[in-house]
Amino acid sequence: MTTAAPLTASPLLRALRQEPGDRVPVWFMRQAGRSLPEYFAVRGEGSILDAISDPDRATEITLQPVRRYGVDAAILFSDIMTPVWVSGFGVDITPGVGPECAQPFRSADDLARLRPIDPDRDLRFQTETVRNLVNELTVPLIGFAGAPFTLAAYLVEGRPSREYVHVKSLMMGDPDLWHRLCDRLADLAIATLTAQVEAGASAVQLFDSWVGALHPEHYRRFVAPHSARILATMADQGVPCIHFGINSGELLDQMAAPGVSCVGVDWRTPLAAARARTGGRVALQGNLDPALLLAPWPAVEAEVRRVLADNAGHPGHIFNLGHGVLPATDPDTLNEVVRLVHAEGRADGGAPEHRET
Repeated sequence: MTTAAPLTASPLLRALRQEPGDRVPVWFMRQAGRSLPEYFAVRGEGSILDAISDPDRATEITLQPVRRYGVDAAILFSDIMTPVWVSGFGVDITPGVGPECAQPFRSADDLARLRPIDPDRDLRFQTETVRNLVNELTVPLIGFAGAPFTLAAYLVEGRPSREYVHVKSLMMGDPDLWHRLCDRLADLAIATLTAQVEAGASAVQLFDSWVGALHPEHYRRFVAPHSARILATMADQGVPCIHFGINSGELLDQMAAPGVSCVGVDWRTPLAAARARTGGRVALQGNLDPALLLAPWPAVEAEVRRVLADNAGHPGHIFNLGHGVLPATDPDTLNEVVRLVHAEGRADGGAPEHRET
């Protein structure tokens, strides 16, 4: 592994180990991309998958928010559907919609469309991007992959969904096929994350974005075993892993599974409640509502301070959003958020002082 030794003392990695530091680290999910004018100058025409699979463009796009905001981590510019795409299943990312499959997963015959991938061949562009970034960055690089449930949600529904009717019907109606599908998707995630770590990523995030659609018992039976296999593999790799899902407050105790260093918390769950539910055994990441970044600055400032106060100075906190940066977000607002967190966030066990705005 090629991660530079000095990065072990970075604010992000210290927070992931729940060690005191001189400041609260901050980065933003979807910090690279549609909210940045410089992104459009580099992205070019065509599918986003074209930019992801071009190491020069993907490297530059990953670096842009680090330069602009001074965040404490970079996250690889890619997409959770990348390993499914290279496997040949038949998926595209439609602008304004998201991942779509012309032929959704419907039967055991569709398992053949999810062939095992060889990262050295199928993801060479991604590992080249990671190596480029490790050579240029002075902050940790976070790699990532999609968890089996969230990937399956796209493949079975065929597009983004709010009800997950086909997913839940498959899960409950044909559990054997569901588990076979999730096994394949776990293999893809393991191959992807392992390649990123071997290329130099300092940490990884497992995105189970839509898992909040499930009852806790259904999560336990149909999802947790597959995510656990991925997390155990990452623990063997010796890198910290962040586990994230939206609207997952009732699942946080299960998501803080062995192998997880940090759980991402969305804006619906207070950090104090999340820490109680996870027993304090993992760091927490979050949890400003990304929609609030479009409010006037005094309101944003107050909310940033509220999140910091909710953490009460616990050293295991990474400031982030409860989901990704929205395209309409003013980059100058994010600059000010980073400045404020670095100036007032404390990671030494003491709560920040409350200030009127």
